[in-house]
Amino acid sequence: MIYLDSAATTLQKPAAVAAASAWSIGHLASPGRGGHRPAMAAASTAYDCREAAARLFRVDDPAKVVFTFNATHGLNIAIKTLAGPGSRVVVSGYEHNAVTRPLSAMGVSLRVARGPLFDQRAALEAFRRELDRGVDLAVCTHVSNVFGFILPIEEIAALCREREIPLIVDASQSAGVLPLDFKALGAAFVAMPGHKGLYGPQGTGLLLCGTDPIPLLEGGTGSESKRQAMPEFLPDRLEAGTHNIAGIAGLLEGLRFLERRGVANIAAHESGLIRRMGEGLRAIPGVEAFLSPDPAAQAGVLSFRAAGWDCEELGELLGSRGIALRAGLHCAPLAHETAGTLETGTLRASVSAFNTRHEIEKFLGTVRELLDLEGKSGRKEA
Repeated sequence: MIYLDSAATTLQKPAAVAAASAWSIGHLASPGRGGHRPAMAAASTAYDCREAAARLFRVDDPAKVVFTFNATHGLNIAIKTLAGPGSRVVVSGYEHNAVTRPLSAMGVSLRVARGPLFDQRAALEAFRRELDRGVDLAVCTHVSNVFGFILPIEEIAALCREREIPLIVDASQSAGVLPLDFKALGAAFVAMPGHKGLYGPQGTGLLLCGTDPIPLLEGGTGSESKRQAMPEFLPDRLEAGTHNIAGIAGLLEGLRFLERRGVANIAAHESGLIRRMGEGLRAIPGVEAFLSPDPAAQAGVLSFRAAGWDCEELGELLGSRGIALRAGLHCAPLAHETAGTLETGTLRASVSAFNTRHEIEKFLGTVRELLDLEGKSGRKEA
């Protein structure tokens, strides 16, 4: 199988990730729940993971690195801390449902900073206009999960800082793939999953906290047990209940892999694969590939569609030939609406540090062969 669905989860991970998770099940208990060796070892693993994340993302205090179940969990904490019914909120035109659904459910006044696909300057100006109209909160994805469009998050963050408007960053597609400096951004929160670019297990995530959060859950923390309110200090304030310590142990190894390999090296590798993929798809008659003219505006995600084809049907056929990718709206209808693909959806191919040039060539050959065979059978005339 050629796995091209890393925007959903990086199925191919460093061997140490699975080994650490498996080992932890028999050796690590719950952090903060005892002074015995398995509990203390669990606490040490959790702290090491926070510390590794703090180094990678330039967080000044590991306590500000909070464990979540996924990016959606972290985004819900962040949004429900900073917004409420009637809040004026601006988002980019490329947000995931993990952002838009919580905002919709709480009844905010939502504004969309729309801009053409892969046009970073237009995206920045759209945010500038909406911020100057007066808003209470800005939420922006760093990288579109549909198109790989890299939004100018550093410049958007600067606009927010100048106007003292809190910013929430969805780093689901950028964490571990692009440099991300939490201290320089000055964001209120940055949310990310552990199971994508951080190469950790599913059921893990991180929330980087630059402001005081409101707990989404209340319960036991192993600290301040006499009081009936959640602790005021991080990370305990947001970490009610038993930790996913097996997942955290695996996530730690994913972060160590990134430190060894280097995020910039991974970004360059993925960019090269995506450029070759997009150029190859564009050479196939009837295929439209959404490839940025500027390589610096696109990460390791590429969408495409083929004339006369239903995206889901073509995705299934590719899957039957050993090509794993995703078709449809990718839980991001706003992004498709912005790019003009809402009615058709797209096929999305996404790469990781473990994909190779040979795999991309084989993928292109399979698409070319499949469309050629179906065209000869009379599909296009039908």
